[in-house]
Amino acid sequence: MPTDLPPPGYQLADELTVTTPTQLRAVADPLRAAILDLLLERAATVTDLATAVGRPKGTVAHHVNVLVAAGLLRVVSTRRVRAVEERSYGRTARLFRVGALAQPTARRAALAINGLATAAAEAVAAHEADDLRCGLRHARLPPERAAEFWERVVALLHEFAELPRAGDTVYGFAVGLYPTDHPTLPAD
Repeated sequence: MPTDLPPPGYQLADELTVTTPTQLRAVADPLRAAILDLLLERAATVTDLATAVGRPKGTVAHHVNVLVAAGLLRVVSTRRVRAVEERSYGRTARLFRVGALAQPTARRAALAINGLATAAAEAVAAHEADDLRCGLRHARLPPERAAEFWERVVALLHEFAELPRAGDTVYGFAVGLYPTDHPTLPAD
C-alpha cells in the first residue's frame, strides 16, 4: 500500500500480516492497540508513551516489550540520558492485517468486535454533544466484491492514519464489514 507521505521518522514496511497467536494477543489488547496507533505519528520512548496514555512507565514498558517480542515494534533509535540508554520505539509496519489462517473464525471476530466496541464507547460523548458522524448501510454482495470493497476501505483508513497531526481534537475513524442476517428483498 504505497503512500506519498513520509514514514513517521523511521523506515517501516507498508504492511505486515499478523498470524501467530503471540501477535494476535498483542494486537487484541486495548493499551497495546493505543501504543501502536500513537507510533504511526512518530517514534517514541516509553516515557513519551506513558505520558500520552496516562499510565505508569512500568506498565507501558511491559506492553512495549510484548509488542517487540511479537515483532510489531522495534527499537529505531537510542541515546544516552545520564547513565541510561533511552530507546525510541517504532512500528515494524504501517498496517497490521489479521491473517485468516492463524485463528478460528470466532477469535478473528472477537478481534474485530474489540475495535468496534472501543469505537462505540469512545463515541458516546460525541453523540451526547451532537457531534457524531456515522452511517450504517447493508448491501447484498458476492464475497469477492466484499473483499474488493474492503481493500478500498483499508486504503481510506490508511489515508486517515497518515493525515498530518494538527489541532487540539483527536478524531476516531471506525470501519467494519461483516456478514449479517439483515433482511433483503426477494430476487426479482
